[in-house]
Amino acid sequence: MVRKIVTAKAASLRQESKKVGKIDKKVKDLIADMKQTLSVQKDPEGVGLAAPQIGKNFRIFLVNYDGLEKVIINPEILEISKDGQPKPKTKSGKKKKGEDLLEGCLSLPHYYGPLKRSTKIKIKYLDEKGQEVVEEFKDFFAQIIQHEIDHLNGILFIDRIIEQNSPLYKFHKDGDWEKVELV
Repeated sequence: MVRKIVTAKAASLRQESKKVGKIDKKVKDLIADMKQTLSVQKDPEGVGLAAPQIGKNFRIFLVNYDGLEKVIINPEILEISKDGQPKPKTKSGKKKKGEDLLEGCLSLPHYYGPLKRSTKIKIKYLDEKGQEVVEEFKDFFAQIIQHEIDHLNGILFIDRIIEQNSPLYKFHKDGDWEKVELV
């Protein structure tokens, strides 16, 4: 079932999520709903979805981007690089110089800002079958993982924008970008 994605004002987005005890039918149904919900996001298109974004405070999130499809349950950060942020790639796969990667969120649609996040993260988690996995993610995938883990800890990307004193932009359907003043 496709669930409604809650907006940035929702209390569920500001709470630390509970660890999943066992992967039972209830959790499997939640994951199925999250997969369906993420798959229909087109404006904007989503690359990840955390359970708190549909009002369920469990430590579960999905990643679905560029061939990487993961269900991540109870993630624990094992290692994280101290470097800056990934740069966007051109169609040829080469990174562009001097351009920041803009991060956004389905719970705050059409708002984006450049964030500095680590380019490598290694986590331990359970997959949807309950198997423990240790995996390292790099570049944009590392950014997605960090964004989704933030959701599980009650942190929104807008908090990181403010923390890093980065600009925030709103994208309009006519293709215009508007800088948003943060108080």
